[in-house]
This record gives sequence, structure tokens and C-alpha cells, in this order.
Amino acid sequence: MALSASKLQVGQTFSAVVVEDLSRTQIVQYAGASGDYNPLHTDETFATEVTGYPSVFAHGMLTMGMTGRMVTDLVGDGRLQSFGGRFLSQVWPGDDLTTTASIDAIHGEAGGPVVELSLRTVNQDGMQVFTGYATSRVDP
Repeated sequence: MALSASKLQVGQTFSAVVVEDLSRTQIVQYAGASGDYNPLHTDETFATEVTGYPSVFAHGMLTMGMTGRMVTDLVGDGRLQSFGGRFLSQVWPGDDLTTTASIDAIHGEAGGPVVELSLRTVNQDGMQVFTGYATSRVDP
């Protein structure tokens, strides 16, 4: 799906579930893909007994990656110009995450219209786990 500037307005929002029932397997697969084997994410005993967390938890960049996938699904391949954000809370095995993208601005540039988005990813309890921004080219 590619967005069209002529059909967008500031304040418009788009939401998508980016993961349901996040599994420990997905967290470990991300560790393998990223090379980040910090035991907080992969070793239950270390996470609980050594550091006192209730469980292992997802890498922040896994949360950001799932958020980013929602954005690229929304704007289309090869259109994203910038993407960033902040990690606000741990994401635990079993969590469901939903991302909402809100249009903050639409403006014309030499290469075509650009949309500025604010991003918010929350868990099943409505707790914000990630907040961010993105800019993207869109169709006229």
C-alpha cells in the first residue's frame, strides 16, 4: 500500500498489530540475526536470578524493527527517508504490540510530497513501549 498525499490529512492515524504473543523463540531469533546475545534477552536464569527481572525481555531494536515494519508496510518500499525513536519500557514474552502512526505534516519537496509521522507502540495494557518519528515520500 502506498500513501497518496491527496488523500491524507494532518491528524490522520493508521494502526496495526505488529506482534501477537511475542515468543521467546522470536527474541532468540532476533539475537541470532543481530548478533546481540546479551543474556538479559536469552538466558532466563541470568535475567531472573542474577539481575532480578521477572523474565528475559526483547531487545529494544526488535521493538523498533517491528515498529519500522509497520511504517514501511504503510508507506511502501523504498520511500522511508528517516526513522528514529526512544525505548520506553521492556517488552516481555507474551506481549502483544500495536503501532499507531499519526500524520504530523504533509509538504511538497522537489522529489515529491513528504509526510512526517509520529509513532507510538503500545503493549496489550496500553503501556507505551516505543515512541518515534518517520518521514517518507508519498505519492502525489
